Amino acid sequence: MIANYRQVGNIKGGIFLVGICLTIGIFSYTNYLSRELREDNRGVVKIYAEIIANAVNDESDSNINFIFENVIKKVKFPIIQSDKNNIPTMWTNLPKNINTSVQIAEMLKSMDDINEPIPLIYKSQNQESIVFGFLHYGDSHLIQKIKIWTYIELFSIAVFVFIGFFGFSFIRNNEKQHIWIGLSRETAHQLGTPVSALMGWFDYLKNRPLNLDKVIPEIELDIDRLQQVSRRFSKMGSDPEMEIFDLSERIKATLAYLQKRMPSLGGNVKLINNIDGGIQIMANGTLISWAIENLIRNAIDSINNSNGKIVIDLDQGSFDVKVRISDDGCGIPKKDWRNIFRPGFSTKKSGWGLGLSLCQRIIKEVHKGKIYVLDSKINNGTVIELTIPNK
Repeated sequence: MIANYRQVGNIKGGIFLVGICLTIGIFSYTNYLSRELREDNRGVVKIYAEIIANAVNDESDSNINFIFENVIKKVKFPIIQSDKNNIPTMWTNLPKNINTSVQIAEMLKSMDDINEPIPLIYKSQNQESIVFGFLHYGDSHLIQKIKIWTYIELFSIAVFVFIGFFGFSFIRNNEKQHIWIGLSRETAHQLGTPVSALMGWFDYLKNRPLNLDKVIPEIELDIDRLQQVSRRFSKMGSDPEMEIFDLSERIKATLAYLQKRMPSLGGNVKLINNIDGGIQIMANGTLISWAIENLIRNAIDSINNSNGKIVIDLDQGSFDVKVRISDDGCGIPKKDWRNIFRPGFSTKKSGWGLGLSLCQRIIKEVHKGKIYVLDSKINNGTVIELTIPNK
């Protein structure tokens, strides 16, 4: 039980960790793309700065104006050309709401906070470098879109984590509720046969008090069955103890008990035991008996006619024992051969889908065996086989 709670905590922690990793990964990758794009933009601006610097040799400003109007304005990011005192002289690709000189100056400062301006350097005839201005540039529309998309992705991750946490909790609470109700019904189902039998023996003794010697052994069987129910449920939450026992005797006792109480189970089904005696296995006898009884009860419920039969066969191998339970009931659609062992799945109107899932837990998880539908045809019966390792 503690391990289950730890597993739930691990799942929630895993969801949170995945969210953190995705967030870090997206931020890192977005910053990487932004840096790469800014470096590309800077390279372009440097080339423009060199072109402008070379054009300064012309006595007129026509070349500079031509370069700015026909070359620089073709770029996809905002650029402001200023003089050496950072006073804007020309600009392009600024937002439409930037109109006044004050706004342009503020825009220039914000650009410098993001990207270092490129100096416009003129080399005089004596090779002296003279800075006559700067090119200031901002982020392109692509970088801005990447930033916006980053926030969208982060919001999506937050929604994912939220849904993961609360969705998982909601599903788990529903499963818990379903399990509690299912366990209650399974308990009532387990107690139903011995309790109804005891009530029947009580009525029988009121009418035939002299047959006490005949009835007492049957009452003892029903009381022992009540104790078995208690042991079965107590063993499901703990590590089961393995023992060597005679499987054929256990199955024989289970069939004899159910056959005598068949009227209280709602039918007149004949139980046929084809298992040879002396089959010894190492397992938990209480849980194996519970699983086999559940399979037989499900087989009884599947039989609609009053003259049905259920056959139990066994094959003993070198390393395992295979038990087959065959009935001539209503059958199972092939698409549901696996679904019937899923918790909550039931083909019965009043079923809660817990009996066969308990069988699977007992055989597969506790005993490391297998349980599956070997064959089934609609209105022609079902064969369920379970394999128990025999060490």
